[in-house]
Amino acid sequence: MTESNSPHIAMPRITVLGVQPGDPPFRLVEIDGEVVLEATSMLDVIAAASAAGIKIHDLDDPDVVRWVGGGKLTWRLH
Repeated sequence: MTESNSPHIAMPRITVLGVQPGDPPFRLVEIDGEVVLEATSMLDVIAAASAAGIKIHDLDDPDVVRWVGGGKLTWRLH
């Protein structure tokens, strides 16, 4: 068994925050801890990642994208 002595937990470079009220509703997207976009769909997240040089093969991979306040299909306030 291999254990890491690093105190840091690997975080994905992309974080998509919860839905915010707006017309249309949006989700803030952070890349490397910096807000880069008000996304209104998954396509916006993919485009922002691409612009930052990040390839996304699976939006459900928690090592790539962290979804806060709902998953990739959540784009409206409840």
